[in-house]
Amino acid sequence: MLRPNRRSFLLGSASAGLGALAVGPLAGCATPQDLSQVPPVVFVHGNGDTAALWHTTFWRWETNGFHRNHLFAVDFPYPLARSADAAPQRLRSSTTEQREQLAEIVDEVMRRTGAAKVALVGSSRGGNAIRSYIRLGGGAGKVSHAVLCGTPNHGVIASDKFLVGSEFNGASAFLKSMNEPAEITPGPAWMTTLSDSADKYAQPDGRYLGMPGTPTGVGYDGPALKGARNVILPGLDHREVAFAPEAFAAIWQFITGAMPAQAGIVTEASLVLNGKVNDMPGGVPTNLPVAGAVVEVWETDPSSGARRRMVHRRETGTDGYWGPFTGSTKAAYEFVVTTPGAPVTHIYRSPFPRSSAIIHLRAGKLSDEDRKAGSVVILDRPRGYFDGDRDTVLMDGQRAPGIPAGVPTVSTATLRLPPGPARAVTTQFNAEQIAVQTWPAAEGHVSIAELHY
Repeated sequence: MLRPNRRSFLLGSASAGLGALAVGPLAGCATPQDLSQVPPVVFVHGNGDTAALWHTTFWRWETNGFHRNHLFAVDFPYPLARSADAAPQRLRSSTTEQREQLAEIVDEVMRRTGAAKVALVGSSRGGNAIRSYIRLGGGAGKVSHAVLCGTPNHGVIASDKFLVGSEFNGASAFLKSMNEPAEITPGPAWMTTLSDSADKYAQPDGRYLGMPGTPTGVGYDGPALKGARNVILPGLDHREVAFAPEAFAAIWQFITGAMPAQAGIVTEASLVLNGKVNDMPGGVPTNLPVAGAVVEVWETDPSSGARRRMVHRRETGTDGYWGPFTGSTKAAYEFVVTTPGAPVTHIYRSPFPRSSAIIHLRAGKLSDEDRKAGSVVILDRPRGYFDGDRDTVLMDGQRAPGIPAGVPTVSTATLRLPPGPARAVTTQFNAEQIAVQTWPAAEGHVSIAELHY
């Protein structure tokens, strides 16, 4: 496995962002609640993910008066788990590696803030790193609160035949070491958030693991822990139990001791954005920075995605950062990412209500089937899945393709269009709407409408 310089994922800043430890923008909305005694909060992403998933969570914390210098998000260099935890695998990480990296990050947060303890919040696999750090990495005395959101604490399956050696197998050595003799480690206050039955990784049948009819040995309550406060969020999916407003409210209350003033997001008067271009060697997601990538930011017509003017352009250095960029909270933007050996990726976003230093970007992918189309538009929801029954998901005025009803299982929808002149395509997920322009797939372009919510 490639190994980054250890400092590269420990140090960062809101402006330059030299690595995995990123901080959010300045809080701009006061609340009567006294937050001076609340510890710094470190958010830990899940399998294959990035710190960028937490930017809307940061906005909610800031809206309720939490200061930017006490909000942090981890960017593990190799976010994907190994197929077997004990077997080295290129571009993937073990539970031991993530535990050691998290330990260094916590120490760095304590050094920066002067805090005696931190609160840790993890989505999915991020909870594995938190549990491992607290139990095996010396974290029990350094963590005030441990919040695990949709973490497969008893595996996605408990089996001696399937996913053998995986950290996601409830019968694995790793999860046994986390759950025996007790499921929580004394010291921190523990909470889990989980769905009632809509988490695709907490299902009694193996259908969503590609094994229909195979009992998993895991129930809907798989993420719950004995001895923890277990909060059920009805109807929410595997990601939403970390990123939805309801999840934010539960986490805020647990860590601060009071309900938030609001779960919405208050718009700031000014906007500064920054983030990294992260590498995708061979299509494998990493959080290693890309040097020499060119990022252009275009202000667009929010109703059509048509370009109005270029407002920012930068070639990334060794740290991979494409900003900072000063923009407007009223404008819609297209981010054009050009990296060697990858499609030219046009990422369209609805307006940003607040600043963020963790708007990380990755180049998109085009399959052989995609390249046969005239153009390809992808609707991407990083902080949740789509449910054909629950959600309104539209692309070009029609129901988005490939979205099943029932348990939410997919976070992207792909629309392939025939050859023709460039035109507008409107995408919609419930109340959030993003308009994009089409680009020729045969020339290596792909359009992505990336949702905030």
